[in-house]
Formats: sequence, C-alpha cells, structure tokens
Amino acid sequence: MKINWDYIKGFLLLFLVVFLYSFSSQKNSIKKVQDIVVEFEEGDNLFMNHQMVNKLLIQNSTTIKNQAKSVIDLHKLETNVLLHPMVEEAAVFLTINGVLKTKIKQRTPIARIVTETGSYYIDKQSKKMPLSTNHSARVLLVSGDIVEQDVHEIYDLVTAILKDEFLKKQIIGIQKMKNQEYVLITRIGDQEIFIGKAKNLKQKFKNLNSFYSKAMTDKTIDSYSAINLKYNNQVVCTKK
Repeated sequence: MKINWDYIKGFLLLFLVVFLYSFSSQKNSIKKVQDIVVEFEEGDNLFMNHQMVNKLLIQNSTTIKNQAKSVIDLHKLETNVLLHPMVEEAAVFLTINGVLKTKIKQRTPIARIVTETGSYYIDKQSKKMPLSTNHSARVLLVSGDIVEQDVHEIYDLVTAILKDEFLKKQIIGIQKMKNQEYVLITRIGDQEIFIGKAKNLKQKFKNLNSFYSKAMTDKTIDSYSAINLKYNNQVVCTKK
C-alpha cells in the first residue's frame, strides 16, 4: 500500500495552524486592557475632553482598564459613547497590544438658541446639543419667543443664511417674534431685517442681496433703519 505523504503533510500543517490559532486566541483573550486612548477627529470643536470620554468607557460600574479583553463588550461601550449629545460618530475597538482605542467625531453647532428656560446649540443635523464648559462656539445667536417645535424651522433659516457667502458674514443674530415672524440682526449697519415667516427664503435672500449690492454701491445703506422682506418679491425700506 502506497502512503500519500503529501496528504499527511497537508493534514499535519492544517492541524498545526489550527492549534496555533487556538492557542493564540486563548492567550489573547486572557490578556488585560493595558491602556485607554481617546482620539478626536481634527476640527475646531473642543466641547469634550479625554476625561469626559473616559467616564463613558465604564463596564460593570468600573473602568475597563486592567479588565480581561475577553469580557469587554465593545458594542455596548460604543453605544454608550454615541448616546452622548456632543458625539456625532464614534468607533471603539481593541488593538492586539491590549489598548482600547476610541475615535470620536464631535457634533458641529450652527446656532445657539436662548429661551426663557435655558440655552443650547443646534447642530448641522438639526439636533440639540448642550452647552459645554470647555468651549463656546462662535455661531449665530437665536433668541425670542422660541418653543421646542421651532427648532426645525430655525434650522432651515440658519442653514439658508450659512449657505449664502455674504449673509453668512453679515448676519450675527436672529430674533423670533410672538407673531411667528423673524428679524435678522446685522454685523455692519444698524438695520433690522424683517423677513416675516421663515418661508420663501431663497427668493427673499436673493432680493436682499440685490438690495445690498445696490445700496452699498450707492453708499446709501446707512440711510435706512429697517429692511422689510415680508412682501412678495419686494424690498421695503424705512429711512432713519
């Protein structure tokens, strides 16, 4: 009977690979978490710090450092980080060396809303963000008669302003009136801009840009105390 040595060699090689993999996996699973590293995506948002994130990386009411890698629930830790209102994206994973890494992208605020009951940010996804003791964002200030249901409407208005290169620099604040209409506060000049309700914004801002272009060319912009965009396809101004 002829022995197939190639078959036997292949079988032994496969057995050796499986054995080494199992040994390595078992050895790796009993290793402990050596360190915790938090990395923030590059940007201007500094609302969170490493200490704040470390407090979110808790399992069984204690820090995960020095716990066995095999008992670490990465999905649960990642979910816990993502639940923080300042976090937009997060990834939590273990390295071969036993380091638990957390990569975080913080939310980007576009406006700060001030109401009678408090103050908060709204971000570029129209979600609410709490204020931070670490950093204050330089964004549009929105105040007045604001209720919870106004957030999405305010988001649409702020987004429309930020998409316009001129208005993004010129408008520094928004006031919501009790009649559900809005007034814009300008950086240059002391005019109030009455836009009425937050509708037909594209046309209203197109008219406003045309007015500014002409008034600045004529050097008459300082002659007006108010600019009214409420009326259909018109710009009505009040002189000082």
